[in-house]
Amino acid sequence: MIKIGAINDLITVNTDCFTKYYELLTEWNEKINLTAITEEYDVATKHFLDCLAIFNHIDFKKGASVIDVGTGAGFPAIVMGIVRSDLKITMLDSLNKRINFLNEVTQKLMLTNMQSIHSRAEDAGQNKLYREKYDFAVSRAVANLTSLSELCLPFVKVGGYFVALKGPNVVDEISDAKNAIKILGGQIEDVINYEIPTTDLKHNLVIIKKISAISPKYPRKSPKPIKEPLK
Repeated sequence: MIKIGAINDLITVNTDCFTKYYELLTEWNEKINLTAITEEYDVATKHFLDCLAIFNHIDFKKGASVIDVGTGAGFPAIVMGIVRSDLKITMLDSLNKRINFLNEVTQKLMLTNMQSIHSRAEDAGQNKLYREKYDFAVSRAVANLTSLSELCLPFVKVGGYFVALKGPNVVDEISDAKNAIKILGGQIEDVINYEIPTTDLKHNLVIIKKISAISPKYPRKSPKPIKEPLK
Protein backbone atom coordinates (compact mmCIF):
# COMPACT_ATOMS: atom_id res chain seq x y z
CA MET A 1 0.00 0.00 0.00
CA ILE A 2 1.21 3.47 -0.85
CA LYS A 3 1.10 6.25 1.72
CA ILE A 4 1.71 9.78 0.51
CA GLY A 5 3.05 12.41 2.88
CA ALA A 6 2.00 15.95 3.70
CA ILE A 7 -0.48 17.26 1.14
CA ASN A 8 1.08 20.73 1.20
CA ASP A 9 4.13 19.22 -0.52
CA LEU A 10 2.12 17.69 -3.35
CA ILE A 11 1.21 20.97 -5.03
CA THR A 12 4.84 22.14 -4.73
CA VAL A 13 6.14 18.98 -6.40
CA ASN A 14 3.57 19.24 -9.20
CA THR A 15 3.47 23.04 -9.56
CA ASP A 16 3.53 23.12 -13.38
CA CYS A 17 0.61 20.70 -13.70
CA PHE A 18 -1.51 22.47 -11.12
CA THR A 19 -0.75 25.85 -12.69
CA LYS A 20 -1.81 24.61 -16.13
CA TYR A 21 -4.91 22.99 -14.66
CA TYR A 22 -5.85 26.29 -13.02
CA GLU A 23 -5.31 28.19 -16.28
CA LEU A 24 -7.51 25.78 -18.24
CA LEU A 25 -10.15 25.82 -15.51
CA THR A 26 -10.47 29.60 -15.52
CA GLU A 27 -10.32 29.78 -19.33
CA TRP A 28 -13.11 27.25 -19.80
CA ASN A 29 -15.10 28.66 -16.91
CA GLU A 30 -15.78 31.71 -19.07
CA LYS A 31 -17.57 29.43 -21.57
CA ILE A 32 -19.25 26.85 -19.34
CA ASN A 33 -20.06 26.81 -15.64
CA LEU A 34 -17.35 24.73 -13.96
CA THR A 35 -16.82 26.44 -10.61
CA ALA A 36 -17.88 29.52 -8.67
CA ILE A 37 -14.41 29.59 -7.09
CA THR A 38 -11.94 31.24 -9.47
CA GLU A 39 -9.34 33.18 -7.47
CA GLU A 40 -5.98 31.39 -7.61
CA TYR A 41 -5.53 31.08 -3.85
CA ASP A 42 -9.09 29.89 -3.35
CA VAL A 43 -8.81 27.27 -6.10
CA ALA A 44 -5.51 26.05 -4.63
CA THR A 45 -6.96 25.67 -1.15
CA LYS A 46 -10.69 25.00 -1.53
CA HIS A 47 -10.31 22.70 -4.52
CA PHE A 48 -6.76 21.36 -4.84
CA LEU A 49 -5.82 20.97 -1.17
CA ASP A 50 -9.30 19.75 -0.28
CA CYS A 51 -9.09 17.00 -2.88
CA LEU A 52 -5.53 16.09 -1.94
CA ALA A 53 -6.61 15.46 1.64
CA ILE A 54 -7.90 12.09 0.48
CA PHE A 55 -4.28 10.88 0.25
CA ASN A 56 -3.63 11.70 3.88
CA HIS A 57 -6.33 9.30 5.01
CA ILE A 58 -6.88 6.66 2.31
CA ASP A 59 -4.28 4.18 1.08
CA PHE A 60 -4.71 3.55 -2.64
CA LYS A 61 -2.73 0.50 -3.69
CA LYS A 62 -0.45 0.90 -6.70
CA GLY A 63 -2.43 0.56 -9.91
CA ALA A 64 -5.82 0.79 -8.18
CA SER A 65 -8.82 1.54 -10.38
CA VAL A 66 -10.83 4.62 -9.36
CA ILE A 67 -14.02 6.14 -10.75
CA ASP A 68 -15.03 9.71 -9.94
CA VAL A 69 -18.83 9.87 -10.19
CA GLY A 70 -20.17 13.28 -11.19
CA THR A 71 -16.64 14.61 -11.58
CA GLY A 72 -17.67 18.05 -12.86
CA ALA A 73 -14.51 20.09 -13.32
CA GLY A 74 -12.37 17.09 -12.34
CA PHE A 75 -12.52 17.28 -8.57
CA PRO A 76 -11.10 15.10 -7.16
CA ALA A 77 -10.15 12.99 -10.21
CA ILE A 78 -7.74 15.35 -12.01
CA VAL A 79 -6.05 16.31 -8.75
CA MET A 80 -5.61 12.64 -7.88
CA GLY A 81 -4.30 11.82 -11.35
CA ILE A 82 -1.69 14.57 -11.26
CA VAL A 83 -0.02 13.23 -8.11
CA ARG A 84 -0.61 9.50 -8.69
CA SER A 85 0.17 8.55 -12.28
CA ASP A 86 -0.09 4.86 -11.35
CA LEU A 87 -3.81 5.06 -10.57
CA LYS A 88 -6.24 4.08 -13.31
CA ILE A 89 -8.82 6.84 -13.08
CA THR A 90 -12.17 7.13 -14.85
CA MET A 91 -14.11 10.40 -14.82
CA LEU A 92 -17.88 10.10 -15.21
CA ASP A 93 -20.09 13.07 -15.99
CA SER A 94 -23.47 13.58 -17.62
CA LEU A 95 -22.65 16.87 -19.39
CA ASN A 96 -20.69 16.56 -22.63
CA LYS A 97 -19.29 20.10 -22.36
CA ARG A 98 -17.58 19.13 -19.12
CA ILE A 99 -16.25 15.95 -20.73
CA ASN A 100 -14.71 18.08 -23.50
CA PHE A 101 -13.00 20.20 -20.85
CA LEU A 102 -11.71 17.17 -18.98
CA ASN A 103 -10.37 15.64 -22.19
CA GLU A 104 -8.42 18.81 -22.96
CA VAL A 105 -6.98 18.90 -19.44
CA THR A 106 -5.83 15.29 -19.54
CA GLN A 107 -4.36 15.78 -23.03
CA LYS A 108 -2.46 18.96 -22.21
CA LEU A 109 -1.25 17.65 -18.85
CA MET A 110 -0.39 14.29 -20.49
CA LEU A 111 -2.38 12.36 -17.90
CA THR A 112 -2.33 9.05 -19.74
CA ASN A 113 -3.71 7.23 -16.69
CA MET A 114 -7.11 8.89 -17.08
CA GLN A 115 -10.20 8.44 -19.23
CA SER A 116 -13.64 10.06 -19.32
CA ILE A 117 -17.15 8.68 -19.81
CA HIS A 118 -20.13 10.76 -20.90
CA SER A 119 -23.07 9.15 -19.12
CA ARG A 120 -25.47 9.47 -16.25
CA ALA A 121 -24.39 7.42 -13.25
CA GLU A 122 -27.79 5.68 -13.27
CA ASP A 123 -27.06 4.31 -16.75
CA ALA A 124 -23.34 3.60 -16.42
CA GLY A 125 -23.97 1.78 -13.13
CA GLN A 126 -26.08 -0.76 -15.01
CA ASN A 127 -23.50 -1.18 -17.78
CA LYS A 128 -21.50 -4.41 -17.42
CA LEU A 129 -18.38 -2.57 -18.61
CA TYR A 130 -18.37 -0.48 -15.44
CA ARG A 131 -20.57 -2.25 -12.91
CA GLU A 132 -18.60 -3.54 -9.90
CA LYS A 133 -15.32 -3.04 -11.80
CA TYR A 134 -13.53 -0.48 -9.59
CA ASP A 135 -11.45 -0.69 -6.43
CA PHE A 136 -12.68 2.77 -5.42
CA ALA A 137 -15.49 5.13 -6.28
CA VAL A 138 -15.08 8.73 -5.17
CA SER A 139 -17.44 11.66 -5.35
CA ARG A 140 -17.36 15.23 -4.09
CA ALA A 141 -20.34 17.41 -3.22
CA VAL A 142 -22.72 15.87 -5.77
CA ALA A 143 -25.81 14.91 -3.73
CA ASN A 144 -26.90 13.78 -0.27
CA LEU A 145 -25.21 10.61 0.96
CA THR A 146 -28.30 8.42 0.46
CA SER A 147 -28.65 9.31 -3.21
CA LEU A 148 -24.89 9.35 -3.71
CA SER A 149 -24.54 5.81 -2.35
CA GLU A 150 -27.03 4.50 -4.89
CA LEU A 151 -25.14 6.27 -7.68
CA CYS A 152 -21.65 5.18 -6.58
CA LEU A 153 -21.75 1.76 -4.89
CA PRO A 154 -22.82 -0.07 -8.09
CA PHE A 155 -19.38 0.72 -9.56
CA VAL A 156 -17.41 -0.74 -6.64
CA LYS A 157 -16.07 -4.27 -6.49
CA VAL A 158 -16.96 -6.34 -3.45
CA GLY A 159 -14.18 -5.57 -1.01
CA GLY A 160 -13.63 -2.12 -2.52
CA TYR A 161 -14.56 1.30 -1.17
CA PHE A 162 -16.76 4.28 -1.89
CA VAL A 163 -15.25 7.49 -0.50
CA ALA A 164 -17.53 10.52 -0.29
CA LEU A 165 -15.89 13.92 0.12
CA LYS A 166 -18.43 15.87 2.15
CA GLY A 167 -18.72 19.23 3.85
CA PRO A 168 -18.80 19.95 7.59
CA ASN A 169 -22.42 18.97 8.32
CA VAL A 170 -22.54 15.29 7.54
CA VAL A 171 -23.98 13.74 10.72
CA ASP A 172 -27.62 13.89 9.64
CA GLU A 173 -26.77 12.63 6.16
CA ILE A 174 -25.04 9.60 7.62
CA SER A 175 -27.97 8.83 9.89
CA ASP A 176 -30.42 9.08 6.99
CA ALA A 177 -28.24 6.97 4.68
CA LYS A 178 -27.41 3.99 6.91
CA ASN A 179 -30.25 1.74 5.81
CA ALA A 180 -29.85 2.63 2.15
CA ILE A 181 -26.14 1.83 2.33
CA LYS A 182 -26.97 -1.57 3.81
CA ILE A 183 -29.50 -2.26 1.03
CA LEU A 184 -26.82 -1.35 -1.51
CA GLY A 185 -24.28 -3.84 -0.13
CA GLY A 186 -22.22 -1.29 1.77
CA GLN A 187 -21.13 -0.64 5.32
CA ILE A 188 -19.81 2.61 6.78
CA GLU A 189 -16.27 1.91 7.90
CA ASP A 190 -15.12 5.35 9.03
CA VAL A 191 -15.90 9.05 9.02
CA ILE A 192 -12.79 11.24 9.03
CA ASN A 193 -12.93 14.92 9.87
CA TYR A 194 -10.07 16.97 8.46
CA GLU A 195 -9.01 20.57 8.13
CA ILE A 196 -8.00 22.08 4.80
CA PRO A 197 -4.45 23.45 5.29
CA THR A 198 -4.09 27.26 5.48
CA THR A 199 -7.86 27.66 5.98
CA ASP A 200 -10.33 27.27 8.83
CA LEU A 201 -12.52 24.92 6.77
CA LYS A 202 -13.36 21.48 8.14
CA HIS A 203 -14.62 18.73 5.84
CA ASN A 204 -15.29 15.00 6.08
CA LEU A 205 -14.45 11.79 4.30
CA VAL A 206 -17.14 9.14 4.60
CA ILE A 207 -15.59 5.73 3.89
CA ILE A 208 -18.00 2.97 2.88
CA LYS A 209 -16.83 -0.59 2.24
CA LYS A 210 -18.63 -2.75 -0.32
CA ILE A 211 -19.27 -5.98 1.55
CA SER A 212 -21.72 -7.73 -0.78
CA ALA A 213 -22.86 -7.65 -4.41
CA ILE A 214 -25.60 -5.17 -5.17
CA SER A 215 -29.08 -6.13 -6.34
CA PRO A 216 -29.50 -5.74 -10.13
CA LYS A 217 -32.36 -3.30 -9.60
CA TYR A 218 -29.91 -0.65 -8.39
CA PRO A 219 -29.17 1.99 -9.44
CA ARG A 220 -32.70 2.88 -10.41
CA LYS A 221 -33.41 4.97 -13.49
CA SER A 222 -33.03 8.73 -13.25
CA PRO A 223 -34.42 10.70 -11.48
CA LYS A 224 -35.40 8.20 -8.78
CA PRO A 225 -32.07 8.07 -6.84
CA ILE A 226 -32.27 11.84 -6.38
CA LYS A 227 -36.01 12.45 -6.24
CA GLU A 228 -36.95 9.29 -4.29
CA PRO A 229 -33.95 8.40 -2.05
CA LEU A 230 -33.96 4.92 -0.54
CA LYS A 231 -35.27 4.68 3.01
